[in-house]
Amino acid sequence: MAAPPPSYCFVAFPPRAKDGLVVFGKNSARPRDEVQEVMYFSAADHEPESKVECTYISIDQVPRTHAIVISRPAWLWGAEMGANEHGVCIANEAMNAREPAAETEALLGMDLVRLGLERGATAKEALDVIVALLQEHGQGGNYYEDADSCHSFQSAYLIVDREEAWVLETVGKYWAAEQITEGVKCICNQLSLTTKIDAEHPELRSYAQSQGWWTAEDEFNFSEVFSSADDHLDCCAGKDSMDQKEESITVQTMIDILRDKASGVCVDSESFLTTASVVSVLPQNRSSPCIHYFTGTPDPSRSMFKPFIFVDDVKLVPKAQSPCFGDNDPAKKEPRFLEKPDRRHELYKAHEWARAVIESDQEQGRQLRKTMLELEKQGLEAMEEILTSSDPLDPTEVGDLFYDCVDTEIKFFK
Repeated sequence: MAAPPPSYCFVAFPPRAKDGLVVFGKNSARPRDEVQEVMYFSAADHEPESKVECTYISIDQVPRTHAIVISRPAWLWGAEMGANEHGVCIANEAMNAREPAAETEALLGMDLVRLGLERGATAKEALDVIVALLQEHGQGGNYYEDADSCHSFQSAYLIVDREEAWVLETVGKYWAAEQITEGVKCICNQLSLTTKIDAEHPELRSYAQSQGWWTAEDEFNFSEVFSSADDHLDCCAGKDSMDQKEESITVQTMIDILRDKASGVCVDSESFLTTASVVSVLPQNRSSPCIHYFTGTPDPSRSMFKPFIFVDDVKLVPKAQSPCFGDNDPAKKEPRFLEKPDRRHELYKAHEWARAVIESDQEQGRQLRKTMLELEKQGLEAMEEILTSSDPLDPTEVGDLFYDCVDTEIKFFK
């Protein structure tokens, strides 16, 4: 089995997080040359009996889907991470388990992230959507745009809203979930649930018994029963990063954690790179808006986190979207991935230049990074004012927020 990429997702609840805020973060480690795009889809009504075409299979559509904003590898339908208009955030982790993941094309873990966001108005609703679809359609298929070999993985999810989070870990159609309402939680590319299980597949334990992995005499420990033998159970360099932060966790703290290469949270290896990142802040006070910061570019230590707020009239951002190849896309034709088209969007191309300058570590690179961080700080401070203001949010002022930030970033790089 191929090793899954070492991504990390985090959530912090008050009192560890500041000012009645829930803070969510995710680094998406993927193959180095893969491009991620940031996409907004408005809420929509759908015709009865219509279908939705996911990455590999089509499934029944629901009557209405929520507005979502997602960061996704540009070749697939689903999402690595994202949020919906109701303040639900979901991130996905690929992982290996005792039972190999199916190579047969079904739903990808990333498809289930998007489906959970489109169909769930709370974290628990999204969890219920994901496990029902898992039961009906299964998970499987290639996680990478690779014609030479199939990389298939089991999936884990961190599903968060303003009040609670659920850690959902799946092996085939079987699953277990833990509810989190306080403190901090990190998940990565290994099973982490142990004996505290708040919801589970009805046949989870009997299946483990039938495989000879568990005798009912022992306490049921999900990760011990389902992990592959060579997995060490303490996955989280990320948890150490969170625990070392003595101060309250803010958006800035979460960004700093995601940028940390020394801890391994920010991946930059021969095979993998953190190709995109997100931080979301979900105020427990429902009169304040949720704010979602996306990079849309690789390596958060050399990227800017740009804010997005859901309003009725969001301006689309073509410069953070990859070219569309329609039915000619090699990812949609079988056999798949025989070619690799250039999926770089305008923001990615502009950022490539900046990364090269910063990597050279000359004076120009240092100045460039300093100015990037100053621009980002201005955005963070403006968002902080929105969160602390007692005035209602003016939708006309934030509909083009992400658009303007991307535009400014591209002009700055030029």
